[in-house]
Amino acid sequence: MKQYSLFIGGTRIETATYADVRNPSTGQVVGQMPLATPADLDHAVATASAAFRTWSQVSEEERQVACRAIAEKIAANGEELARLLTLEQGKPLNGLGSRFEIGGALAWTRHTAELNLPVEILQDDNEGRVELHRKPIGVVGSITPWNWPVMIACWHIVPAVRAGNTVIIKPSPLTPLSTIRLVEIMNEVLPPGVVNVITGENSIGAALSSHDGVAKMTFTGSTETGKKIMASAVATLKRLTLELGGNDAGIVLPDADPAQIAEGLFWGAFINNGQTCAALKRLYVHDSIYEDVCSRLADYAGRIVIGDGLDETSILGPVQNEMQFNKVRELVDDARANGGRVLVGGTPIDRPGYFYPITLVADVDHGVRLVDEEQFGPALPIIRYTDIDEVIARANTNPAGLGGSVWSADAEKAKRYAMQLECGSVWINKHGTIQPNAPFGGVKQSGIGVEFGAEGLKEFTTIQTVLS
Repeated sequence: MKQYSLFIGGTRIETATYADVRNPSTGQVVGQMPLATPADLDHAVATASAAFRTWSQVSEEERQVACRAIAEKIAANGEELARLLTLEQGKPLNGLGSRFEIGGALAWTRHTAELNLPVEILQDDNEGRVELHRKPIGVVGSITPWNWPVMIACWHIVPAVRAGNTVIIKPSPLTPLSTIRLVEIMNEVLPPGVVNVITGENSIGAALSSHDGVAKMTFTGSTETGKKIMASAVATLKRLTLELGGNDAGIVLPDADPAQIAEGLFWGAFINNGQTCAALKRLYVHDSIYEDVCSRLADYAGRIVIGDGLDETSILGPVQNEMQFNKVRELVDDARANGGRVLVGGTPIDRPGYFYPITLVADVDHGVRLVDEEQFGPALPIIRYTDIDEVIARANTNPAGLGGSVWSADAEKAKRYAMQLECGSVWINKHGTIQPNAPFGGVKQSGIGVEFGAEGLKEFTTIQTVLS
Protein backbone atom coordinates (compact mmCIF):
# COMPACT_ATOMS: atom_id res chain seq x y z
CA MET A 1 0.00 0.00 0.00
CA LYS A 2 1.51 3.31 -1.09
CA GLN A 3 2.15 5.89 1.61
CA TYR A 4 1.98 9.40 0.20
CA SER A 5 4.05 12.32 1.49
CA LEU A 6 3.56 15.97 2.22
CA PHE A 7 5.23 18.15 -0.39
CA ILE A 8 6.82 21.30 1.01
CA GLY A 9 9.51 23.43 -0.58
CA GLY A 10 9.90 21.05 -3.50
CA THR A 11 10.65 18.14 -1.16
CA ARG A 12 8.67 15.12 0.00
CA ILE A 13 8.18 15.23 3.75
CA GLU A 14 7.40 12.01 5.62
CA THR A 15 5.14 12.00 8.66
CA ALA A 16 4.97 9.78 11.71
CA THR A 17 1.33 8.82 11.18
CA TYR A 18 -0.96 8.12 8.24
CA ALA A 19 -4.65 7.56 7.56
CA ASP A 20 -6.26 5.20 5.07
CA VAL A 21 -7.99 6.55 1.98
CA ARG A 22 -10.74 4.28 0.69
CA ASN A 23 -12.46 3.70 -2.63
CA PRO A 24 -16.17 4.52 -2.13
CA SER A 25 -17.11 1.92 -4.74
CA THR A 26 -15.55 -0.96 -2.80
CA GLY A 27 -14.42 0.21 0.61
CA GLN A 28 -10.89 -0.95 -0.20
CA VAL A 29 -7.88 1.10 0.88
CA VAL A 30 -6.24 2.77 -2.15
CA GLY A 31 -3.47 4.68 -0.38
CA GLN A 32 -2.42 6.30 2.85
CA MET A 33 -2.56 10.01 3.54
CA PRO A 34 0.17 11.64 5.65
CA LEU A 35 -1.12 13.35 8.78
CA ALA A 36 0.56 16.74 9.06
CA THR A 37 1.42 18.16 12.46
CA PRO A 38 1.34 21.82 13.54
CA ALA A 39 5.12 21.81 13.10
CA ASP A 40 4.68 20.66 9.49
CA LEU A 41 2.24 23.51 8.92
CA ASP A 42 4.67 26.03 10.41
CA HIS A 43 7.37 24.68 8.10
CA ALA A 44 5.06 25.01 5.09
CA VAL A 45 4.15 28.61 5.97
CA ALA A 46 7.79 29.58 6.52
CA THR A 47 8.76 27.95 3.22
CA ALA A 48 5.93 29.60 1.28
CA SER A 49 6.74 32.97 2.88
CA ALA A 50 10.38 32.70 1.82
CA ALA A 51 9.37 31.69 -1.70
CA PHE A 52 6.95 34.62 -1.91
CA ARG A 53 9.77 37.12 -1.52
CA THR A 54 11.24 35.86 -4.79
CA TRP A 55 8.14 34.74 -6.70
CA SER A 56 6.33 38.04 -6.17
CA GLN A 57 9.19 39.80 -7.97
CA VAL A 58 9.18 37.49 -11.00
CA SER A 59 7.96 39.17 -14.18
CA GLU A 60 4.43 38.76 -15.49
CA GLU A 61 5.83 37.00 -18.55
CA GLU A 62 7.77 34.45 -16.48
CA ARG A 63 4.74 33.66 -14.33
CA GLN A 64 2.67 33.25 -17.47
CA VAL A 65 5.21 30.80 -18.89
CA ALA A 66 5.18 28.86 -15.61
CA CYS A 67 1.39 28.53 -15.66
CA ARG A 68 1.50 27.34 -19.26
CA ALA A 69 4.04 24.74 -18.18
CA ILE A 70 1.69 23.59 -15.40
CA ALA A 71 -0.99 23.04 -18.04
CA GLU A 72 1.35 20.92 -20.14
CA LYS A 73 2.26 18.82 -17.11
CA ILE A 74 -1.43 18.21 -16.35
CA ALA A 75 -2.00 17.18 -19.96
CA ALA A 76 0.97 14.81 -19.95
CA ASN A 77 -0.13 13.14 -16.70
CA GLY A 78 -3.88 13.28 -17.31
CA GLU A 79 -4.66 9.57 -17.35
CA GLU A 80 -2.66 8.92 -14.18
CA LEU A 81 -4.50 11.73 -12.39
CA ALA A 82 -7.87 10.52 -13.68
CA ARG A 83 -7.38 6.97 -12.42
CA LEU A 84 -6.18 8.14 -9.03
CA LEU A 85 -9.16 10.49 -8.84
CA THR A 86 -11.59 7.68 -9.62
CA LEU A 87 -10.02 5.41 -7.00
CA GLU A 88 -10.50 7.90 -4.17
CA GLN A 89 -13.52 9.92 -5.31
CA GLY A 90 -15.57 7.19 -7.00
CA LYS A 91 -16.67 9.04 -10.13
CA PRO A 92 -16.39 7.08 -13.39
CA LEU A 93 -13.43 7.48 -15.67
CA ASN A 94 -15.74 8.10 -18.61
CA GLY A 95 -18.56 10.54 -19.39
CA LEU A 96 -18.72 13.53 -17.06
CA GLY A 97 -16.35 11.80 -14.65
CA SER A 98 -12.63 11.83 -13.93
CA ARG A 99 -11.30 12.36 -17.45
CA PHE A 100 -13.82 15.16 -17.83
CA GLU A 101 -12.60 16.72 -14.57
CA ILE A 102 -8.96 16.56 -15.61
CA GLY A 103 -9.95 18.14 -18.93
CA GLY A 104 -11.67 20.92 -17.00
CA ALA A 105 -8.61 21.47 -14.82
CA LEU A 106 -6.51 21.74 -17.97
CA ALA A 107 -8.91 24.19 -19.65
CA TRP A 108 -9.06 26.46 -16.59
CA THR A 109 -5.29 26.38 -16.19
CA ARG A 110 -4.69 27.30 -19.81
CA HIS A 111 -7.21 30.13 -19.71
CA THR A 112 -5.87 31.55 -16.45
CA ALA A 113 -2.30 31.44 -17.73
CA GLU A 114 -3.22 33.93 -20.46
CA LEU A 115 -4.93 36.46 -18.18
CA ASN A 116 -3.33 39.82 -17.48
CA LEU A 117 -4.05 42.65 -15.06
CA PRO A 118 -2.35 45.65 -16.65
CA VAL A 119 -1.73 48.92 -14.86
CA GLU A 120 -4.81 51.15 -15.05
CA ILE A 121 -4.30 54.86 -15.67
CA LEU A 122 -6.98 56.66 -13.66
CA GLN A 123 -5.71 60.15 -14.37
CA ASP A 124 -3.01 61.65 -16.57
CA ASP A 125 -3.28 65.41 -17.02
CA ASN A 126 -1.69 68.68 -15.97
CA GLU A 127 -2.74 68.10 -12.37
CA GLY A 128 -1.00 64.75 -12.05
CA ARG A 129 -0.99 61.05 -12.87
CA VAL A 130 -2.77 58.29 -10.95
CA GLU A 131 -1.99 54.63 -11.59
CA LEU A 132 -3.73 51.55 -10.18
CA HIS A 133 -1.39 48.59 -9.75
CA ARG A 134 -2.36 45.04 -8.78
CA LYS A 135 0.06 43.46 -6.29
CA PRO A 136 0.20 39.86 -4.98
CA ILE A 137 -1.06 39.35 -1.44
CA GLY A 138 1.34 36.81 0.08
CA VAL A 139 0.87 33.24 1.24
CA VAL A 140 -2.51 31.85 0.16
CA GLY A 141 -4.10 29.03 2.12
CA SER A 142 -6.40 26.78 0.09
CA ILE A 143 -8.89 24.23 1.40
CA THR A 144 -10.62 22.09 -1.20
CA PRO A 145 -13.58 19.67 -1.07
CA TRP A 146 -14.02 16.04 -2.08
CA ASN A 147 -16.42 16.46 -5.01
CA TRP A 148 -14.15 17.94 -7.73
CA PRO A 149 -10.77 17.81 -5.97
CA VAL A 150 -8.37 18.22 -8.91
CA MET A 151 -10.33 20.84 -10.82
CA ILE A 152 -11.01 22.95 -7.74
CA ALA A 153 -7.35 22.67 -6.71
CA CYS A 154 -6.47 24.26 -10.05
CA TRP A 155 -9.14 26.93 -9.55
CA HIS A 156 -7.36 27.87 -6.31
CA ILE A 157 -3.70 27.36 -7.16
CA VAL A 158 -3.30 28.66 -10.70
CA PRO A 159 -4.75 32.19 -10.31
CA ALA A 160 -2.90 32.58 -7.01
CA VAL A 161 0.40 31.64 -8.64
CA ARG A 162 -0.34 33.64 -11.80
CA ALA A 163 -0.84 36.75 -9.64
CA GLY A 164 2.48 36.22 -7.84
CA ASN A 165 1.40 34.53 -4.60
CA THR A 166 2.57 31.29 -3.07
CA VAL A 167 0.18 28.55 -1.96
CA ILE A 168 -0.35 25.96 0.74
CA ILE A 169 -3.20 23.66 -0.25
CA LYS A 170 -5.00 21.35 2.15
CA PRO A 171 -7.33 18.91 0.33
CA SER A 172 -10.24 17.02 1.86
CA PRO A 173 -9.08 14.02 3.90
CA LEU A 174 -11.47 11.94 1.81
CA THR A 175 -9.74 12.73 -1.51
CA PRO A 176 -6.16 13.88 -0.81
CA LEU A 177 -4.13 11.62 -3.08
CA SER A 178 -4.85 13.17 -6.47
CA THR A 179 -4.06 16.62 -5.06
CA ILE A 180 -0.74 15.43 -3.64
CA ARG A 181 0.17 14.05 -7.05
CA LEU A 182 -1.02 17.24 -8.77
CA VAL A 183 1.25 19.36 -6.56
CA GLU A 184 4.19 17.04 -7.23
CA ILE A 185 3.61 17.50 -10.97
CA MET A 186 3.37 21.27 -10.62
CA ASN A 187 6.65 21.34 -8.73
CA GLU A 188 8.41 19.89 -11.75
CA VAL A 189 8.08 23.33 -13.38
CA LEU A 190 7.79 25.73 -10.42
CA PRO A 191 10.46 27.03 -8.04
CA PRO A 192 10.52 25.25 -4.65
CA GLY A 193 8.03 26.60 -2.14
CA VAL A 194 5.65 28.26 -4.59
CA VAL A 195 3.06 25.46 -4.25
CA ASN A 196 2.99 23.18 -1.20
CA VAL A 197 0.54 20.56 0.04
CA ILE A 198 -0.29 19.46 3.55
CA THR A 199 -2.87 16.80 4.39
CA GLY A 200 -4.66 15.64 7.48
CA GLU A 201 -7.98 15.75 9.25
CA ASN A 202 -10.10 18.88 9.61
CA SER A 203 -8.03 20.19 12.53
CA ILE A 204 -5.04 20.94 10.29
CA GLY A 205 -7.33 22.90 7.97
CA ALA A 206 -8.51 24.97 10.92
CA ALA A 207 -4.89 25.61 11.89
CA LEU A 208 -4.10 26.72 8.33
CA SER A 209 -7.02 29.16 8.20
CA SER A 210 -6.03 30.75 11.52
CA HIS A 211 -2.25 30.86 10.94
CA ASP A 212 -0.72 34.32 11.30
CA GLY A 213 1.55 33.74 8.31
CA VAL A 214 -1.31 33.17 5.86
CA ALA A 215 -2.48 36.37 4.16
CA LYS A 216 -5.50 35.01 2.26
CA MET A 217 -7.76 31.97 2.46
CA THR A 218 -9.64 30.53 -0.46
CA PHE A 219 -12.15 27.82 0.40
CA THR A 220 -14.71 25.73 -1.44
CA GLY A 221 -17.08 23.72 0.71
CA SER A 222 -19.97 23.92 3.13
CA THR A 223 -21.43 27.16 4.42
CA GLU A 224 -20.94 25.96 7.99
CA THR A 225 -17.19 25.51 7.51
CA GLY A 226 -16.96 28.74 5.53
CA LYS A 227 -18.36 30.66 8.48
CA LYS A 228 -15.69 29.12 10.74
CA ILE A 229 -12.96 30.16 8.30
CA MET A 230 -14.40 33.66 8.17
CA ALA A 231 -14.32 33.84 11.97
CA SER A 232 -10.73 32.60 12.12
CA ALA A 233 -9.66 35.27 9.61
CA VAL A 234 -10.64 38.12 11.93
CA ALA A 235 -7.44 38.21 14.00
CA THR A 236 -5.21 39.14 11.06
CA LEU A 237 -7.91 40.42 8.67
CA LYS A 238 -7.14 37.75 6.09
CA ARG A 239 -8.50 38.28 2.62
CA LEU A 240 -11.15 35.70 1.75
CA THR A 241 -12.69 33.96 -1.22
CA LEU A 242 -15.45 31.59 -0.08
CA GLU A 243 -17.44 29.45 -2.51
CA LEU A 244 -20.01 27.80 -0.29
CA GLY A 245 -23.11 25.66 -0.44
CA GLY A 246 -25.95 26.13 -2.87
CA ASN A 247 -29.55 25.00 -3.05
CA ASP A 248 -30.07 26.01 -6.66
CA ALA A 249 -33.58 26.43 -8.01
CA GLY A 250 -34.58 25.58 -11.56
CA ILE A 251 -37.93 26.94 -12.76
CA VAL A 252 -39.70 25.39 -15.76
CA LEU A 253 -42.17 27.78 -17.41
CA PRO A 254 -45.42 26.43 -18.93
CA ASP A 255 -44.27 27.04 -22.52
CA ALA A 256 -41.22 24.77 -22.17
CA ASP A 257 -41.13 21.52 -24.16
CA PRO A 258 -40.60 18.63 -21.72
CA ALA A 259 -39.10 16.45 -24.44
CA GLN A 260 -36.53 19.12 -25.31
CA ILE A 261 -35.43 19.96 -21.78
CA ALA A 262 -35.44 16.58 -20.01
CA GLU A 263 -31.80 15.74 -20.71
CA GLY A 264 -30.58 19.21 -19.73
CA LEU A 265 -32.60 19.14 -16.52
CA PHE A 266 -31.25 15.71 -15.66
CA TRP A 267 -27.58 16.59 -16.03
CA GLY A 268 -28.08 19.98 -14.43
CA ALA A 269 -29.18 18.08 -11.34
CA PHE A 270 -27.17 14.88 -11.46
CA ILE A 271 -23.73 15.76 -12.83
CA ASN A 272 -21.21 14.13 -10.48
CA ASN A 273 -24.14 12.30 -8.87
CA GLY A 274 -25.58 15.59 -7.64
CA GLN A 275 -22.41 16.25 -5.64
CA THR A 276 -21.80 19.69 -7.12
CA CYS A 277 -22.25 23.07 -5.44
CA ALA A 278 -24.03 24.59 -8.44
CA ALA A 279 -26.14 21.57 -9.36
CA LEU A 280 -29.90 22.00 -9.75
CA LYS A 281 -31.26 20.97 -6.35
CA ARG A 282 -34.87 22.23 -6.36
CA LEU A 283 -36.93 21.82 -9.54
CA TYR A 284 -40.11 23.91 -9.83
CA VAL A 285 -42.41 22.84 -12.69
CA HIS A 286 -45.62 24.54 -13.82
CA ASP A 287 -48.75 22.53 -13.12
CA SER A 288 -49.73 22.34 -16.81
CA ILE A 289 -46.66 20.26 -17.74
CA TYR A 290 -45.75 18.84 -14.34
CA GLU A 291 -46.59 15.19 -14.97
CA ASP A 292 -45.01 15.25 -18.43
CA VAL A 293 -41.72 16.59 -17.07
CA CYS A 294 -41.76 14.06 -14.24
CA SER A 295 -42.37 11.20 -16.65
CA ARG A 296 -39.61 12.21 -19.05
CA LEU A 297 -37.09 12.69 -16.27
CA ALA A 298 -37.94 9.27 -14.86
CA ASP A 299 -37.53 7.69 -18.30
CA TYR A 300 -34.13 9.33 -18.76
CA ALA A 301 -32.98 8.29 -15.29
CA GLY A 302 -33.80 4.69 -16.10
CA ARG A 303 -31.15 4.67 -18.84
CA ILE A 304 -28.26 5.70 -16.57
CA VAL A 305 -25.79 2.94 -15.65
CA ILE A 306 -24.50 3.26 -12.08
CA GLY A 307 -21.42 1.28 -11.12
CA ASP A 308 -17.77 1.13 -10.12
CA GLY A 309 -15.89 4.09 -11.51
CA LEU A 310 -13.20 1.88 -13.04
CA ASP A 311 -15.84 0.12 -15.15
CA GLU A 312 -15.72 1.93 -18.49
CA THR A 313 -19.48 1.37 -18.95
CA SER A 314 -20.46 3.25 -15.77
CA ILE A 315 -22.08 6.64 -16.28
CA LEU A 316 -22.42 7.53 -12.59
CA GLY A 317 -20.66 6.12 -9.55
CA PRO A 318 -21.29 5.98 -5.81
CA VAL A 319 -21.92 8.73 -3.31
CA GLN A 320 -18.43 9.66 -2.16
CA ASN A 321 -18.65 8.95 1.56
CA GLU A 322 -20.77 7.38 4.27
CA MET A 323 -21.88 10.64 5.87
CA GLN A 324 -23.23 12.00 2.59
CA PHE A 325 -24.80 8.65 1.71
CA ASN A 326 -26.66 8.62 5.02
CA LYS A 327 -27.82 12.21 4.57
CA VAL A 328 -29.27 11.52 1.12
CA ARG A 329 -31.06 8.43 2.41
CA GLU A 330 -32.39 10.35 5.42
CA LEU A 331 -33.73 13.23 3.31
CA VAL A 332 -35.44 10.89 0.84
CA ASP A 333 -36.99 8.86 3.66
CA ASP A 334 -38.24 12.08 5.26
CA ALA A 335 -39.75 13.28 1.98
CA ARG A 336 -41.53 9.95 1.50
CA ALA A 337 -42.87 10.10 5.05
CA ASN A 338 -44.22 13.59 4.35
CA GLY A 339 -46.21 12.64 1.26
CA GLY A 340 -43.51 12.65 -1.40
CA ARG A 341 -44.13 10.40 -4.42
CA VAL A 342 -40.92 8.57 -5.33
CA LEU A 343 -40.86 8.25 -9.12
CA VAL A 344 -37.60 6.32 -9.38
CA GLY A 345 -34.99 5.17 -6.88
CA GLY A 346 -35.50 5.85 -3.20
CA THR A 347 -33.76 2.76 -1.82
CA PRO A 348 -30.00 2.14 -1.48
CA ILE A 349 -28.54 -0.25 -4.05
CA ASP A 350 -27.72 -3.61 -2.45
CA ARG A 351 -24.00 -3.94 -3.17
CA PRO A 352 -20.71 -2.97 -1.51
CA GLY A 353 -19.92 0.73 -1.55
CA TYR A 354 -22.03 3.86 -1.12
CA PHE A 355 -24.36 3.33 -4.04
CA TYR A 356 -27.65 5.23 -4.01
CA PRO A 357 -29.81 5.31 -7.14
CA ILE A 358 -30.96 8.37 -9.04
CA THR A 359 -34.04 9.41 -7.07
CA LEU A 360 -36.84 11.72 -8.21
CA VAL A 361 -39.41 12.79 -5.61
CA ALA A 362 -42.64 14.46 -6.78
CA ASP A 363 -45.44 16.12 -4.80
CA VAL A 364 -43.17 17.76 -2.22
CA ASP A 365 -43.07 21.39 -1.17
CA HIS A 366 -41.34 23.86 1.11
CA GLY A 367 -41.21 22.61 4.68
CA VAL A 368 -39.88 19.22 3.58
CA ARG A 369 -36.17 18.78 4.30
CA LEU A 370 -35.35 17.57 0.78
CA VAL A 371 -36.53 20.96 -0.51
CA ASP A 372 -35.23 23.19 2.27
CA GLU A 373 -31.79 21.62 2.76
CA GLU A 374 -28.96 21.03 0.31
CA GLN A 375 -28.98 17.28 -0.37
CA PHE A 376 -25.68 17.19 -2.31
CA GLY A 377 -26.42 13.82 -3.79
CA PRO A 378 -28.54 11.86 -6.30
CA ALA A 379 -32.01 12.98 -5.16
CA LEU A 380 -34.13 15.73 -6.70
CA PRO A 381 -37.39 17.20 -5.34
CA ILE A 382 -39.88 18.29 -8.02
CA ILE A 383 -42.21 21.04 -6.81
CA ARG A 384 -45.48 22.00 -8.51
CA TYR A 385 -46.40 25.66 -9.00
CA THR A 386 -49.04 27.75 -10.80
CA ASP A 387 -47.96 31.41 -10.46
CA ILE A 388 -44.55 32.49 -11.76
CA ASP A 389 -44.17 35.55 -9.52
CA GLU A 390 -45.03 33.49 -6.47
CA VAL A 391 -42.57 30.73 -7.34
CA ILE A 392 -39.72 33.19 -7.84
CA ALA A 393 -40.46 34.68 -4.43
CA ARG A 394 -40.51 31.21 -2.88
CA ALA A 395 -37.29 30.18 -4.60
CA ASN A 396 -35.64 33.29 -3.15
CA THR A 397 -36.58 32.43 0.44
CA ASN A 398 -33.68 29.98 0.71
CA PRO A 399 -30.59 31.40 2.46
CA ALA A 400 -28.34 30.04 -0.29
CA GLY A 401 -27.73 32.05 -3.44
CA LEU A 402 -25.24 30.30 -5.69
CA GLY A 403 -27.04 29.55 -8.96
CA GLY A 404 -30.44 29.28 -10.59
CA SER A 405 -32.05 28.62 -13.95
CA VAL A 406 -35.23 29.26 -15.94
CA TRP A 407 -36.41 26.96 -18.73
CA SER A 408 -38.68 28.25 -21.50
CA ALA A 409 -39.32 28.28 -25.24
CA ASP A 410 -38.88 32.06 -25.03
CA ALA A 411 -35.29 32.77 -24.02
CA GLU A 412 -35.81 36.50 -23.53
CA LYS A 413 -38.77 35.93 -21.22
CA ALA A 414 -36.75 33.34 -19.32
CA LYS A 415 -33.90 35.83 -18.93
CA ARG A 416 -36.24 38.45 -17.44
CA TYR A 417 -37.43 35.99 -14.82
CA ALA A 418 -33.96 34.54 -14.20
CA MET A 419 -32.58 37.95 -13.31
CA GLN A 420 -35.12 38.14 -10.47
CA LEU A 421 -33.49 35.14 -8.79
CA GLU A 422 -31.21 36.01 -5.88
CA CYS A 423 -28.08 34.15 -6.91
CA GLY A 424 -24.64 34.77 -8.33
CA SER A 425 -25.15 32.95 -11.65
CA VAL A 426 -28.30 32.30 -13.66
CA TRP A 427 -28.68 30.06 -16.68
CA ILE A 428 -31.29 29.97 -19.44
CA ASN A 429 -32.35 26.48 -20.58
CA LYS A 430 -29.31 24.94 -18.91
CA HIS A 431 -27.89 24.73 -15.41
CA GLY A 432 -24.45 24.73 -13.84
CA THR A 433 -22.49 25.16 -17.07
CA ILE A 434 -19.61 27.18 -15.67
CA GLN A 435 -16.77 28.38 -17.88
CA PRO A 436 -13.32 29.86 -17.21
CA ASN A 437 -14.04 33.32 -18.65
CA ALA A 438 -17.28 33.88 -16.69
CA PRO A 439 -17.04 35.08 -13.05
CA PHE A 440 -18.61 32.59 -10.64
CA GLY A 441 -19.59 33.20 -7.04
CA GLY A 442 -22.47 33.25 -4.62
CA VAL A 443 -24.61 35.82 -2.85
CA LYS A 444 -26.33 35.58 0.54
CA GLN A 445 -24.87 32.56 2.39
CA SER A 446 -23.30 30.99 -0.69
CA GLY A 447 -20.05 32.86 -0.44
CA ILE A 448 -17.86 35.92 -0.68
CA GLY A 449 -15.95 36.98 -3.78
CA VAL A 450 -15.79 35.38 -7.21
CA GLU A 451 -13.66 32.92 -9.11
CA PHE A 452 -12.66 32.66 -12.80
CA GLY A 453 -11.59 35.14 -15.41
CA ALA A 454 -10.03 38.53 -14.74
CA GLU A 455 -12.42 39.18 -11.84
CA GLY A 456 -11.34 35.95 -10.19
CA LEU A 457 -7.67 36.77 -10.73
CA LYS A 458 -8.17 40.13 -9.02
CA GLU A 459 -9.24 38.26 -5.87
CA PHE A 460 -5.60 37.20 -5.43
CA THR A 461 -4.30 40.77 -5.51
CA THR A 462 -4.36 43.97 -3.52
CA ILE A 463 -4.53 47.45 -5.01
CA GLN A 464 -1.62 49.84 -4.80
CA THR A 465 -2.36 53.37 -6.01
CA VAL A 466 0.59 55.37 -7.32
CA LEU A 467 0.12 59.15 -7.49
CA SER A 468 2.63 61.47 -9.10
